[in-house]
Amino acid sequence: MAEVTQRYGGGAGQCPGTGSAQAGRAAACQGCPNQGLCAAGAAGPDPAEAAELRERLRAVRHTVLVLSGKGGVGKSTFSALLAHGLAADENKQVALLDIDICGPSIPKIMGLEGEQVHQSGSGWSPVYVEENLGVMSVGFLLSSPDDAVIWRGPKKNGLIKQFLRDVDWGEVDYLIVDTPPGTSDEHLSIVQYLSATHIDGAVIITTPQEVSLQDVRKEINFCRKVKLPIIGVVENMSGFVCPKCKNESQIFPPTTGGAEKMCQNLSVSLLGKVPLDPQIGKSCDRGQSFLAEAPESPATLSYRNIIQRIQEYCEQHHLQEEKIM
Repeated sequence: MAEVTQRYGGGAGQCPGTGSAQAGRAAACQGCPNQGLCAAGAAGPDPAEAAELRERLRAVRHTVLVLSGKGGVGKSTFSALLAHGLAADENKQVALLDIDICGPSIPKIMGLEGEQVHQSGSGWSPVYVEENLGVMSVGFLLSSPDDAVIWRGPKKNGLIKQFLRDVDWGEVDYLIVDTPPGTSDEHLSIVQYLSATHIDGAVIITTPQEVSLQDVRKEINFCRKVKLPIIGVVENMSGFVCPKCKNESQIFPPTTGGAEKMCQNLSVSLLGKVPLDPQIGKSCDRGQSFLAEAPESPATLSYRNIIQRIQEYCEQHHLQEEKIM
């Protein structure tokens, strides 16, 4: 076990972090699957590439990453509903970028299956759900939603860079980035590429049980190592209120205190808890907004409160950046 920990940098504090001059070069990096990526991009994109990304994304006011160490916790659903909730204000322009290369579910959730990406003189055009809500996903590049994307890291990283550099996002108030589970190539790439511009922070999704929380702790650790601000944690599937008897059941019992206890221990904000509602899954399968289809659901009220807190954080973050500048 000690040998494995030493080889893969699994011990506390061994990974130097992607922002370190030793990223990919330290002894703890030997054998790590991401060693080459960190060594090549520890300082972020090269200056010419950084300038290109800054120019393309200069009209993006806020960027929010949606992360989770564990798969199946409702991350893409949250990303989609966050985008819908923000776009409910017709004066806001919202973009949703899906960088889950191997499991792109955003086209299905947003009701955009079968849509294609169009090329214009200014780059790729996002696919629009509403006039003020555009979406980009690798799912739009596949001939069938059942096609498997079998790519190694460098090709994934190249597509992520292309999404940021070649998509004509235009004037955008909020860019929401839906990521795959884990702390691997896609996460390192998006953080490093966006370091050329700015990121407001990350929203981390979990469910109450320890099997999810143990991976979310890794995600929080990842964010701290790459100096990615954490907006807060959302606990999905947090209880179920019977629509008939109104009694609440814990489908996924928080055996170790759930997200609330974890956030207390790690000094991270808990943005809110979203209860289970069968309508959420039905709305996603139909490609409709759950917020619009079930406005009175306790889950909708929770989502709206969480979205408001994210907006408040982003506005405060923007004001702080202006003061520094």
